[in-house]
Amino acid sequence: MSWFVLYTSARAEKRVLDRISEMEIEVYLPLHKVKRRWSDRIKLIEIPLFNSYIFVKCNEHKLRELLLIYGVSRIVYYLGKPAIVRDCEIDSIKEFLEVAAHKEIITCGDEVDIICGPFENRGGKVLEIGDKWAKLYLKELGAKIYVSLLELSKKEIGNKK
Repeated sequence: MSWFVLYTSARAEKRVLDRISEMEIEVYLPLHKVKRRWSDRIKLIEIPLFNSYIFVKCNEHKLRELLLIYGVSRIVYYLGKPAIVRDCEIDSIKEFLEVAAHKEIITCGDEVDIICGPFENRGGKVLEIGDKWAKLYLKELGAKIYVSLLELSKKEIGNKK
């Protein structure tokens, strides 16, 4: 058995996941959590990592039956054959999502530690956040510096200086 890719109707991934699961076929829908803002609140929701795509592990002949499921649009093909995803690639997606789920979110005003680079083991306060960098104020030096987000770690609440 191999992993195959199905293309679903728009925003139907979770319903298709439920329907395929009822057929006792192994199915995987990579989900990640994001904050969404409504007019009255902010909510943490799970959305698909790949919009309109779902992975199923079955035999190729069973794959045709899945087209009958409401919400499944088509089988994804590559070079004229159903696209096969290796187990190691599915494992990599799962590992990526696991690491991303535990990655701390750094925002303006947070106290952070610099974990590598020329200012290693120094702490600072985040003044501004960019795509890949943060502007910090280092109190002990009285200076503002730009540091890569990869070089920062959020301070523990009981660990503030």
